[in-house]
Amino acid sequence: MLTVATGNKAVATAVKHAKPAVVAAYPITPQTEIVEQIANFVETGEMEANYIPVESEHSSMAACIGASATGVRSFTATSSHGLVYMCEMLHWAAGARLPIVMANANRALGPGWNIWAEHSDSLSMRDTGWLQVYVGSVQEAYDATLMAFRIAEHEDVMLPVMINLDGFTLTHIMQPLETVDIGDFIPPCKIAHAIDTANPGGYGTLTPPTEHFKFRWDIERAMRDSVDVIRETEDEFARRFGRRYAPVEEYRCDDADVVVVAMGTLGKEAEVAADILRNEGIRAGSARLRWFRPFPAIDFGDKELVVIDRDYSFGYGGILARELQAAFGITPYSVIAGLGGQEVTYDDIAGFVRERKPGAEFWFGVSD
Repeated sequence: MLTVATGNKAVATAVKHAKPAVVAAYPITPQTEIVEQIANFVETGEMEANYIPVESEHSSMAACIGASATGVRSFTATSSHGLVYMCEMLHWAAGARLPIVMANANRALGPGWNIWAEHSDSLSMRDTGWLQVYVGSVQEAYDATLMAFRIAEHEDVMLPVMINLDGFTLTHIMQPLETVDIGDFIPPCKIAHAIDTANPGGYGTLTPPTEHFKFRWDIERAMRDSVDVIRETEDEFARRFGRRYAPVEEYRCDDADVVVVAMGTLGKEAEVAADILRNEGIRAGSARLRWFRPFPAIDFGDKELVVIDRDYSFGYGGILARELQAAFGITPYSVIAGLGGQEVTYDDIAGFVRERKPGAEFWFGVSD
């Protein structure tokens, strides 16, 4: 069915179609519309789920962990300080190998108080063991949420998945949305290590030095195995529903001399910038990185890279730029732009390319 929706409503609609047994909810701008819409689905009978309004984000994730540990599908959503507040429980969710799905509306962290888009919240959680995907449109927010449940619950993965969508720039923007009849695309949730009251046993007990590292390795093994599961899931989604995705969405990259690499809505904006630059005789392309964990293998050859980070690791640099440099030995032109919702247009992005200085770092809007 074709309609028009916000990114938040797209996520909520996908959750309804995925049929989780438990939804734990605590409001925070700009995510609140997701859990409000789900509450409305439950209230009107459009969705059958145990909807648990909790007193904090920490409790929200704790509720999902408890539900998932009993073997049922669970979902929550948060943003910014809410995500940081549940940090401890993110480690518990991944460590317990629980396939929880969560939407995060990317928003800056204070101080000062800011409710607009930035990736620092989710990227500060990059080492928790969660898979992370960054979406760039309302349609992709819906599709990625559906796929997240299938990926998380796959027997070779059994890790939680975080869907990230830019606050306001995507959460509240209206775009066309085509929903689907998912049929059996998402199999029934089966968690082999779920609590069985008929056969009680220890759960989450102390692990000594002789055993703990094995649990850490098992998370890494699952993260590596998720690469194939993601590819298979995206291939099956394309076969059934006609929309194809990849870990990195490339646009006019084949013959490009310079490629703009970004995540989220800035990655979509970069496609327009590439068209502008092409009209000027500059062979530019765009590579929008979707999956940040697991980090994708990317072959840029000898192309120049302009990497835009809507985040920063203080004392280190733009996180995406440094990840690319560490993983592939690439030395990009690192642009820090869009922090706290700072407006960045396709004209601005085209300017970054024109004025690029390989190996340098540039803060948009800041004078030295």
